[in-house]
Amino acid sequence: MDSPLVAQLFRQLFSHRASQCLGRGGRPALAAARIPGQQTRGKATRLGEGETKRESRWTPRKHAFPQERTDEFERYPMVTADMLRSRRERPRRVKMLLRDFIDDSLYNPNYGYFSKQVVIFSPGDPFEFNAMSSEHDFFQQLRHRYTAFEDELDYQEPNHLRQLWHTPTELFSPYYGEAIARYLVEDYKYNFYPYHDLNIYEMGAGNGTMMLNILDFIRDVHPEVYERTKFKIIEISSQLAHLQQKGLGHSAYARGHSDKVEIVNRSIFDWNIYVSSPCYFLALEVFDNFAHDALKYDFETGMPYQSQVVIDPRGELFEHYSRHIDPLASKFLERRHAACQTYPHPLQGSRVMQNLRSLVPFRSNMSMPEYIPTKLMQFFYTLYEKFPNHKLVSSDFHKLGDSVEGINAPVVQTRYNRQMIPVTTPLVHQGYFDILFPTDFEVMEPIYTAITGRFARTYLHEDFMAGRADIAETTTKNGDNPLLSWYKNASVMITVTKRFMTHGDLTRMYALLSVKPQALAIQALFLQRLEPFLTLVARADQINSRRQLGRPRSRRNGASRVQKLH
Repeated sequence: MDSPLVAQLFRQLFSHRASQCLGRGGRPALAAARIPGQQTRGKATRLGEGETKRESRWTPRKHAFPQERTDEFERYPMVTADMLRSRRERPRRVKMLLRDFIDDSLYNPNYGYFSKQVVIFSPGDPFEFNAMSSEHDFFQQLRHRYTAFEDELDYQEPNHLRQLWHTPTELFSPYYGEAIARYLVEDYKYNFYPYHDLNIYEMGAGNGTMMLNILDFIRDVHPEVYERTKFKIIEISSQLAHLQQKGLGHSAYARGHSDKVEIVNRSIFDWNIYVSSPCYFLALEVFDNFAHDALKYDFETGMPYQSQVVIDPRGELFEHYSRHIDPLASKFLERRHAACQTYPHPLQGSRVMQNLRSLVPFRSNMSMPEYIPTKLMQFFYTLYEKFPNHKLVSSDFHKLGDSVEGINAPVVQTRYNRQMIPVTTPLVHQGYFDILFPTDFEVMEPIYTAITGRFARTYLHEDFMAGRADIAETTTKNGDNPLLSWYKNASVMITVTKRFMTHGDLTRMYALLSVKPQALAIQALFLQRLEPFLTLVARADQINSRRQLGRPRSRRNGASRVQKLH
């Protein structure tokens, strides 16, 4: 596909039945070394079904759309990922939007990437950071445990295609989960205790380690809150849901939480229960695997074209850009235009340079692709419609390396013989590749507010953890702190409570949504939801200003007291 090494990989992939596809994890394993001894493979000369002399099976797919087969492709039915859920074999002679292709590749129950052979690295006992000399010592111990973990798996069942991942929850257990728990308890006590229960929902819980770490911390440190705590996991993968249920009974210590936990084996996009009670919704490293749409823009007209994936009778994948923009993609463009003053765009830059590019012979008059997070926007609508009193706690990558070409482009990769192999297109054999996107929080934060009417704030991963994690327990002898120094390409976005909202925050957000005429409906929703707090927050700001200036403050008995400035 992209190299002789990938040709070798695909020979191995196609030797397996669809039911043996790979499993889900959290994030890529440790960076792999280069693989020596790459093989070469000759090009097939016999034409397959539907193939013409102009085609090559090893032509890069982004340049391989056969115009002479346009009439044939137009006759293919348009399908969605939902329509393919019951299929046991990968579809052929169909076309679909790119987001449906990605969704089907990752989540199809029978051949999707996250549906089979789930392997998430578990380091065993927590790392003793205080006993380590430096961060390098931590890396060496982690690498040793990684190798031992996979050696044990290979001893039970060798697998060259095993997809082994790690997450910060696993690497820094229990400290990472405890940091999240501290935030939840602090916010809950300030806003809801004792009038409401502490209701926690977690989406994409992996091994269930975060759930156990949070419940352990609350039970040991805040027993009065533990009595009011309920924890629900929403898990799309049946295999992971079973793994999480099994984790509850792993030890007597964990089994004590069984009456607190409910595991719901369902996609969040199929959620049909209205939750009116206040709740906290955890979405840790799940945004990156939400399907995106791809758009290209005409340099001359500026009009967008939407990506469609065409699958021919041989299972070959072709990408075609259509002038028709589906309603969900159109809605995202409208929301982004209304909520964001600036954002990355393929047509940014000099109009003169764009016109010059269009004059270059044999060069496409279309821009590079832009990948838009349509499923993430759908998730925000689900929160607004089904969890109206939620508080979101999300964490994900704002930047990724080795991505394919384009704005907000994904990393597409698989793991073979313990080596990570990135490729250059998301049009890959369904079920064998992870497709993960960066999250542009500067764009999604105002879109979240526009949809839900709730203000959000984004922190760097390091800054969020520095204020809530047990820094002393995760510091090495020379002062290094891997919990803070690792995952520098990640951010945390949370719903900001009334306690941390200022009149300036509300004024800035109101001004942001008032910039464009298209924002009127969103502005009305924003005011409807936040106007009750404007007066209270403004009054609080006035009181704080008087305190700082030393002005007298009224007391209940009519007397006054002057604060002196020292």
